[in-house]
Parts: sequence; C-alpha cells; structure tokens
Amino acid sequence: MSDTYLFDSTLIEAAKKLLNGELVAFPTETVYGLGADAENPDAVTKIYQAKGRPANHPLIVHIAPDANIHYWASSVPEEAFALMEVFWPGPLTLILPKADHIPSAVSGGQHSIGIRCPSHPVAQQLLKAFAMLKTNGQGGVAAPSANKFGHVSPTSAVHVRSEFPEEIASGILSVLEGDDSEIGIESTIVDLSRVKDGVGAVLLRPGHITRSQLAEVLGYQPASPDKSAPRVSGSLKAHYAPNTPLQLIKEADLDRLPSLVPATEKWAVLTFADIDTLPSSSNLNYFNVSTNAQDYAHDIYALLRQLDTKGFQRIMVQSLPQDDDNWEALNDRLQRAAAAFE
Repeated sequence: MSDTYLFDSTLIEAAKKLLNGELVAFPTETVYGLGADAENPDAVTKIYQAKGRPANHPLIVHIAPDANIHYWASSVPEEAFALMEVFWPGPLTLILPKADHIPSAVSGGQHSIGIRCPSHPVAQQLLKAFAMLKTNGQGGVAAPSANKFGHVSPTSAVHVRSEFPEEIASGILSVLEGDDSEIGIESTIVDLSRVKDGVGAVLLRPGHITRSQLAEVLGYQPASPDKSAPRVSGSLKAHYAPNTPLQLIKEADLDRLPSLVPATEKWAVLTFADIDTLPSSSNLNYFNVSTNAQDYAHDIYALLRQLDTKGFQRIMVQSLPQDDDNWEALNDRLQRAAAAFE
C-alpha cells in the first residue's frame, strides 16, 4: 500500500463524514467495508437501508490499534487478549459482551458485539482520524462488507461503485479509494462472549486465520457454532452469491458437463484441472483457479463479479479440498453462495 493515502485530505474528509452521520466505504485487508459511526444509531440504520440488510443481523465494529477495547466490551477474557496479541491488527473479529452504553443497533439487538482491528493502512488511518474527531477519543466504525445484502463482497473500490451507483450519485455514500483487498474474503469470527458462563471459544465464521492457528494460541480447538451462539455476519445459509446461478460440482463429474449444459446456454466452469484434458464444448468456458487456498481466496470474489458480466447462465465450481482447514473458509463461502440458488 502506498503511503500517499495516509495523510491525504480526502481521508480527513471521510472521517468528518463519518462524524456527521454519513456512510463511507473504505478498504480493509479482507474486503471493502461500508462504514458508519458505531455510536450513532441513525447512521447505523443507513447501513441497513443501503444494503437491504435485516435489522437483526449484527455489524462488526472496526477500531484503531490504540483504541480502548474496554470502551466497547463490558468484559474481555484472557483468551481474547491472547488472540489479539497474535492476530491484531488483522482479519480476526472477536465477539465479546457489549458495553451497556454502546447502541444495540450495531449488534442487531444482542448483548454481544463484534470487534475487529484491521491491518490495512488506509483503514487504520481512517479510524485514527475519526477517533481524533470524537469528543471521547473512541472512534468505532460499524462496517459490514460494502455490497447489497447476500451478494458477493467487494475487494476493490470499483466493485463498491458498481454495487451502489445510486447511493454514490445521490451523496448518501462516498468511497475512500485504496488498493485491492489483500486477503479477499471476510474475517474469521470467534465468539468469546460466553466465557463467564463456562463456554470456551467458538468459531462462528472461518476465515483467513484458520481453526488450527486459533488452536495454537488458545491451547484447544475452538468449538463449532451451537444453538445459543450469537448471530454474526455471514451466518445465513444463503450468502456471498453472485447474480449468476452458482453450483458446486465434483471433480469426477467434470467430464459429464457437455451432457448437462442445455444447447441454448453458456456455462462458466472454475476448475483445478488441466483444461486441455477436459471435454471441449462451445457451451462451456473453463477457467483455471489456484490450488493455493490463499491465492484462491484473493481472486474468487473478483472472478465471480467478472463472470457476472459475461452473459453466462450458470457458474460451475469444482468442489474444494475438504480435509485441509486452509480451505474451510472458502468451502463455507462457496457452499453458502450455491445455497442461494437451491
């Protein structure tokens, strides 16, 4: 990331817009966020309205590295400090008990709150500038991904502009420019809000930080979501979907595709296989994807958005490895994307 963004006047203007209750989209290392003052319920409501997001679907509050986490959370267990020491700033969201003075609008009416400290330099400078403008010095920015609810998250400013042309044109939303997101998928979410009740860490959403990496710090494997777990971003069955119907296909079934695609349709096929070994068809367009999970994550959302513009009737995605937790987050995202069309 170029330092030219760090002290640009547009960044100060963006912080002032947040202070005035306006929406600002900004880059993070995961995806672009749609930000508002986390302590301003009216501003937070604008996020829900712009995205078409259910009001009970909680947001994540982004804070600067020097922020006081005790301002946002009523209690912070030792597990949280251990994870923060290793993974903050970075793509990790912690679910903690919400401080009473923080508006419930940001948590979807729950008593917990999601908090993250992003590592992207533009995000950090925006958060620092915003905190300086706040009378209490605590500038939290509530920010889900900057896309319409349930759609593919944006990894560039161009994606945000294509998602919200009317809001930008009308001045409801401004976009703070930055480089493309380095990671490309949303943050790992770990629930630590019930530690006082004897419930250990729970992995609510897998992400770039893997289950095994969390276990190395915690000293135990985080549990999977239970019925009493807090609601969090991206936890609905159908989510992260492109406009074009998406379907997962096993490697063994790739050879059957010419017999499955209707003669009047054109399908995109994302595959790890050597394209030259696959059956050719004028109805099938093959696209190689990386066998490295991090590279795949970096590219997948941008690729899905690109394919949405190409007139395909369906996107077929080769199933991902199942026995490697480096692929857990990507399995989660693509399975939810496919579920939108079931």
